Amino acid sequence: MPESALIRLMTWLSPSFPVGAFSYSHGLEYAVEAEMVVDAVTLESWLEDILLHGSGRADAILFAASWRACKSSNDKAWQNVVELGHAFAPSAELAMETRNQGAAFLKAVRETWPTENLQRLENAGHRKIVYPIAVGAVCAIHDIALAKGLTAYLHGFIANIVSAGVRLIPLGQSEGLRVIANLEARILGHAVAMTDTTLDDLASSTPLADICSMRHETQATRIFRS
Repeated sequence: MPESALIRLMTWLSPSFPVGAFSYSHGLEYAVEAEMVVDAVTLESWLEDILLHGSGRADAILFAASWRACKSSNDKAWQNVVELGHAFAPSAELAMETRNQGAAFLKAVRETWPTENLQRLENAGHRKIVYPIAVGAVCAIHDIALAKGLTAYLHGFIANIVSAGVRLIPLGQSEGLRVIANLEARILGHAVAMTDTTLDDLASSTPLADICSMRHETQATRIFRS
């Protein structure tokens, strides 16, 4: 992978990249209020389930399919991935979260690293492109290896929810870092495993997390958008 591509990957998935990730908790805010997640141990368990069986799994499969469609310049396959990305969101808030972040990500990349290929893909998509599909496409266009890009994406996904947990539970920053450190092997192994998946493998099995995101829509007091 070119050194410039590595720098771009680090920039795109940095917490400072303007996708608004800090404003979403991925349903964690309700889980904390309902006392399902109360400390670092329960947060780590919650995140491991989401990574391996929930949104983390679905996002990884969509990311890989997006990357392959872009690498092969297959517009039909790309359109299919985009449609599935919209259909697979389990709640209104999670749909908003992934669509808004995807749109913000593409806008920032388009304005700073413009390419004809990215503009063509956006036009072919015919609608907003969800976050993992957007990142997967941009990684393919900029010659970032699938496994490297997916590892960075999943790390960013987990780190953002940990950041929300640090503020919500609350946890100290050191405890939050330990949660991320404890999940390192899971993130690395999952990223490698998901590179061999296809859209036929697309599935999710974390109903409690999905229900929390739905109940967050009517939660009386909240600081996050999801």
